[in-house]
Amino acid sequence: MSSFPDMRMRRLRATPGLRRAFAETTVAPADLVAPLFLKEGIADRTPISSMPGHFQHTLDSLVKEARELAERGAAGVLLFGIPAHKDPRGSGSYDSDGIVQQGLKALKDELGNEHVVIADLCLCEYTDHGHCGVLDGDDVLNDATLEIYARIAISQAEAGADMIAPSGMMDGQVAAIRAALDSHGYENLPILAYATKYASSFYGPFREAAEGAPRFGDRRAYQQDPANAYESLREVALDIEEGADAVMVKPALGYLDVLRRVKDTFGYPTVAYNVSGEYSMLMAAAANGWIDERAATLETLMSIKRAGADVVVTYHSKKAAEWLA
Repeated sequence: MSSFPDMRMRRLRATPGLRRAFAETTVAPADLVAPLFLKEGIADRTPISSMPGHFQHTLDSLVKEARELAERGAAGVLLFGIPAHKDPRGSGSYDSDGIVQQGLKALKDELGNEHVVIADLCLCEYTDHGHCGVLDGDDVLNDATLEIYARIAISQAEAGADMIAPSGMMDGQVAAIRAALDSHGYENLPILAYATKYASSFYGPFREAAEGAPRFGDRRAYQQDPANAYESLREVALDIEEGADAVMVKPALGYLDVLRRVKDTFGYPTVAYNVSGEYSMLMAAAANGWIDERAATLETLMSIKRAGADVVVTYHSKKAAEWLA
């Protein structure tokens, strides 16, 4: 390779047109999935104080928001439900007329097959204790929880979900859900595995939005230790072996190294979740005039794509899709 002055790296940076033409990474609206929250029993959408621009939705406002996202070209939505009543087993999660099932039906009626409706599958929003599984004392029971996950998956499939996304981090959850779906005639319904989900401090605003904070303890016994990267490769390998069609790394920004390792190791369809705390920090800085919201948002999404994500789940989806159109 020649050196200066024959090789001048700035030549291909000289104009906007040259920079666009030779960009190694691109972000498009179709790369983005928006998380949405549907709450039972509210008359109007309710602002989420820690997540400016986001709401706990009614059915009507949920459909309106999804329509606006679709018009901007976003790939789809990831739906979380917040029931009016909770119990120790989270039975509202698999109720055929439960809040998330109603939302899935309404979204599919609105969006058809041109946009993807993903159903998050977990118990934390539905249990009165806020943990992601059923309890024996203070312990989360893995295998008993899998039986409930299977029931949830079937109910979400029946409600019309395009993809099931189990997020509870129970061992064997993908295999249990795949078996349940296949046995009920949903062998073509894909699973997006939250394959590597860390016990992160950046989930705080989400817990306000989804009303799923644990009433005691924490989730470190089942979510991953932030210190561990190679463990993520084992988690991903297991989920692929169990039947996952795509895998997720969550959070995104603090774990770009993990995202890169996952993509390079497996070459599998890979999703990154740009989580609530990451969103809220950027928005707080922008509100104070410390950074430019648009520039920082697009740079953030670019960094996640550059690290290996095929799809980014992000609370920036609506604005970013409009900026990128």
